[in-house]
Amino acid sequence: MVRTGVLALLWAFELVALAAGQAPEPAGKLDRVIGEVTAIEAGSKRITVKTDSGSAVEAALDEKTLFLRIPPGEKDLKKAARIALEEIAVGDRVYVRGRSSADQKSIAAVAVVIMTKAELAQKHERDREEWKKRGMAGPVTAINSGAKEFTITVRTREGPKPMIIEAGENASHRRYAPDSVRFSDAKPGSFADVKVGDQVRVLGEKSADGGRLKAEEIVSGSFRNVAGAIKSIDAASGDIKLTDLVSHKPVTIHVSADTAMRRLPPTVAAMLARREGGPAGAAGPHAGPGRAEGGAAAGSPPSAEQRAEWQGGGGMRRGGGVDFQDMLERMPPLTLAELKPGDAIMLSATNGTDPASVTAINLLAGVEPLLTAAPEGGQQIFGTWNFDMGMPQ
Repeated sequence: MVRTGVLALLWAFELVALAAGQAPEPAGKLDRVIGEVTAIEAGSKRITVKTDSGSAVEAALDEKTLFLRIPPGEKDLKKAARIALEEIAVGDRVYVRGRSSADQKSIAAVAVVIMTKAELAQKHERDREEWKKRGMAGPVTAINSGAKEFTITVRTREGPKPMIIEAGENASHRRYAPDSVRFSDAKPGSFADVKVGDQVRVLGEKSADGGRLKAEEIVSGSFRNVAGAIKSIDAASGDIKLTDLVSHKPVTIHVSADTAMRRLPPTVAAMLARREGGPAGAAGPHAGPGRAEGGAAAGSPPSAEQRAEWQGGGGMRRGGGVDFQDMLERMPPLTLAELKPGDAIMLSATNGTDPASVTAINLLAGVEPLLTAAPEGGQQIFGTWNFDMGMPQ
């Protein structure tokens, strides 16, 4: 996870002076730059860093600059290794400490601490697998402040069930920032931040009966679901306008570079509509009479080919749950240029400051059968899916 890497780099630098055999300089005398290496000029001893805020900063190096590589997540400098400039690569995560220029466009580096792109990717994959094996997700339905517990609704083979989350003193908390779809922008949080209606992902150990989970990590956020038919698209600004079927009010949807956009295959959309309790074989506008979109007869069981497409590409878990993040990642990306007025979309967004304008986290097209399955609109369009939060990364 990016934020974990940042904290490790910050911790590592506090020990850099000791590793160099120097007395640490007063913190006020040195600046810091954190980001990703985008260019390396070995001859002129410079590296370019794209900071987490998006700006570019040049780090000027000299013979006194200390270079260290530390494994992701490590806080012990005994695990760090001294390296040479030549061992730094484009894409590495970097923390530069030194003296910034007046215009903040360059920094004279005293020390450079990196985490390699390859090691970060490996840790990211390990983290994702850990969250898949030991993680749970769902909306918060109740909070017991005295016991430091809250209840979420999780999907099981038998249907939605409550699970009590034990959020003890040792559990770490993070929370999505308003108006941001980036997990890396999540801020340190606390139990007090969690509210009924929030979406959470929790990593921890389940009890033997599966009714409780002792949390190690908690990531929460206040999200909003939006659904409707596109009225207009401004490709230049990345804005989509529609009337939200949940709130029944006009909304402007901003699609950013971080928005995950996908299109549901017709057979998957039809099966989702049936699974979520809508009319059997709920169909989109182009389906023939008495048949669900994708060719399945209304109310008939899916074919072997449809089941294979759903299980292989749709993100359905053997336990009966639907994780939209899995679904999105298995489908080809969709571009804004592929959408047109009249297309039905569903999306999730963070609850920002302006209810009439949101930035999309996940956006799904090809959802006509799902909207038809919930003709009255409202939040029931989304069922109890975990559509809001992506897997921590």
